[in-house]
Amino acid sequence: MRSFTRTGPLVVLLLWLVLALVTGPYTVRLGEVTQAGQDMQLPPGAESAKVARLLNPTGAEQPLPLAVIWTPSTRGGQITERQFEATRQVTARLTGPGPAVVPVLARNGRALTSVIAAGPADLPAHLTAIGQAAAAVEGTTVHLAGPAAAQRDLDDAFARTDGTLLAVALGGVLLILLLVYRSLLMPLLVMAGAVLALAGACTALYALARSGRLPIDGQTRGIVFVLVVGAGTDYALLLAARYREELAGQEDAAQAMAAAWRATAPPVLASAATIAFAMMTLSFSALPSERALGPAVVIAMICCAAVSLTFLPAVLTLCGPRVLRPRDRARAGAGRAWPTRGIECRPRRMWLGCLVLLAAGAACAPLISQSGVPLHRALPATAPSVTGQSVLCRHFPAGTASPVVILAPPAGTAEAHNRVTATHGVATAVATPSGPGARVQIIATLTNAPDSAQARHTIARLRASLVGTGALVGGQSAQLADLHEASVRGHRLIMPLVLLVVLAVLIVLLRCLLLPLLLVAAAWVSLLTAFGAAALVFHLVLGSTATEPAVVLFSFVFLVALGVDYNIFLVHRIRGEAAERGTTAGVRRGLETTSGVISAAGLILAATFAALCAMPLLYLAQIGCIVAIGVLVDTLLVRLFLVPALILDLGHRTWWPARLPGDRARGDGTRCPVPGVGASARPAQPTSAP
Repeated sequence: MRSFTRTGPLVVLLLWLVLALVTGPYTVRLGEVTQAGQDMQLPPGAESAKVARLLNPTGAEQPLPLAVIWTPSTRGGQITERQFEATRQVTARLTGPGPAVVPVLARNGRALTSVIAAGPADLPAHLTAIGQAAAAVEGTTVHLAGPAAAQRDLDDAFARTDGTLLAVALGGVLLILLLVYRSLLMPLLVMAGAVLALAGACTALYALARSGRLPIDGQTRGIVFVLVVGAGTDYALLLAARYREELAGQEDAAQAMAAAWRATAPPVLASAATIAFAMMTLSFSALPSERALGPAVVIAMICCAAVSLTFLPAVLTLCGPRVLRPRDRARAGAGRAWPTRGIECRPRRMWLGCLVLLAAGAACAPLISQSGVPLHRALPATAPSVTGQSVLCRHFPAGTASPVVILAPPAGTAEAHNRVTATHGVATAVATPSGPGARVQIIATLTNAPDSAQARHTIARLRASLVGTGALVGGQSAQLADLHEASVRGHRLIMPLVLLVVLAVLIVLLRCLLLPLLLVAAAWVSLLTAFGAAALVFHLVLGSTATEPAVVLFSFVFLVALGVDYNIFLVHRIRGEAAERGTTAGVRRGLETTSGVISAAGLILAATFAALCAMPLLYLAQIGCIVAIGVLVDTLLVRLFLVPALILDLGHRTWWPARLPGDRARGDGTRCPVPGVGASARPAQPTSAP
């Protein structure tokens, strides 16, 4: 590293500039390879997957259902016979030579609908053509609803908000950096590093998606954007703070950067590894979108660590001491005063009080419901498919656009049809002899939207009622129910794995056992508090605490990994100081030197995830809200008070089974330095030199 900081900065900087020219365009081009279509890769053993294989033996990508709804242009008008005949002709042209589709007239006579297939190739253009053809019916207004229309609006929302998301995230980070450094040069250098890391990550993801090795959707793209900006900025802050500290003792920028690099590299690499390994546990998920997020985050963290440990050291070395304001450099050696006396005097009361506060927030965590949110409610209220779904529900059963397909053996067709019709939640059921493999096909329409919790309950009742008939229940509603069940089941495996992975990284980094266990437990309590606070926000703002299982999983993984992340920065510094000064002095010095920079880093990361709330998609907004709250709780309460108080209360036992040379044989970490309070009423014992 010494030779790098003396002779290599210019070469490293030039290499990064070349890489920036090559990778920069892919930050935008990543949207070109974002996959459209619904996430319908089912577990092979799922009942709906068996139905799908029988209906589509070749496995070719199937079109999505689309409901075309016609309503009279005049308010309160009725559908005329002429309009009905016109819609029948339009429907025949749209369906082509396939099975005939007859428009259905609403019972109130004020709407018509035809359910046809759309896409999947070039879905927006296909839906535009369908809308134009349907609009040829005079005296009617056309609306599109169903999975195809919702998917088009979902893809459009992701495509239109990428720039907004990046602008909001970078703008929030820049504002905080300006407040931290009160100058322009340093924030611009930090932002440049974050943008370089993002460009590198987008280039790698583009190549993998282009080759078909890693599917990328809008959700993955948005999360990677905010994570790279937040984590990359945090690592830059940590390096810059240590560099400023080293400059206080020497003017040689190369030597100061070498020392800062040696001190910063272990926690940065441990932090990136913690997030990367935790996200790789998503490989056990049943959903392709969840499995794809793991490798995408690994690539993002590699880019963040690489930029933080190469580009930033090079550019800061070239800029020299003048990159920091002289007043900041003069104060860097002493660190910012942090009120540790109250923590040192009564550490047990402090961490117990923190636990009480965290428990109060965690008590609301069970209010978070994983029942799911229908897609038309997750999209913006102004989306065309949301309007179309509202019109559809006013005149027809909500499940009209996504009928359930039941395949029954011919011998039991009548009994199966009767059981389906009698099932609560089924609006209509029609048997047709055109099923595959000598089976009869029963098409059932549900009264609820196919991706709602009520529809899943109806599917469960259908399957229970058809036991013994040999019938199989499939279709989109059944597929969504099977995916939801597989997702929840997979999360029971992934969540414990995340905790084990994080624990293993902490044990390797800190070379002890007790403290990693406490840090993981603290992250768990902080996680529950974040979910509880978010549940209250959802209830007050949205009127509902329902969310998707994927939202809970992603928030869990990020909060556990990021919650431990900041504790890595703090505890690694405390351990280094405690090895020379003892645990009490190590905690004091660790807080003095890291409290400011890590608090700023926490605010930056919370701000970047809060940028997801600007997305017009409920799923991402909920993830952003939960993670932002969790990061703030960890930054302002857990890291500043709970963890230091625990370490002070345990004293030298913190590092069990290891024993640091700086710890004294008795009393270290439990004695109050303020005369006349508690145990410190006795004459204060001398401590090692700071």
